[in-house]
Amino acid sequence: MVIAIGSDHTGLFYKGLIIDFLIKKGHKVKDFGYSGYNSEKVDYPDFVHPTAKFVEEGKANFGIVLCGSGNGAAMTANKYNKIRAALVWKKEIAYLARKHNDANIISLPARFINKEYLLEIIEVFINTNFDGGRHQIRIEKISLK
Repeated sequence: MVIAIGSDHTGLFYKGLIIDFLIKKGHKVKDFGYSGYNSEKVDYPDFVHPTAKFVEEGKANFGIVLCGSGNGAAMTANKYNKIRAALVWKKEIAYLARKHNDANIISLPARFINKEYLLEIIEVFINTNFDGGRHQIRIEKISLK
């Protein structure tokens, strides 16, 4: 599986943990995230846009984006027509985002989640299949295009 990842300075530490975790699981990772020093502030859209575009173009199975609250990253990713980015902070939400909403990007709040739980959330997200059926009908109503 190919997974794209993008983060700002607040997600820098977690981005490294996530990449190592995914590679150990046998996945390929395309890193669009910030890679400087954590004290240098950068703008999350600069890293989320290329991540979302990569997923939208079908070059990755999923995307992972991180910013302080996860909100800005999710809002940015959701500007893309074929993206369904879900703000996730619990395993149960990750599960439902995939199973009911066919989310293809997970947005994580770097300031509000611990590192052990973070990896469990990602594991649930990438290993949960979309149910389709009545949920597919709803998904088709999301896009304005």
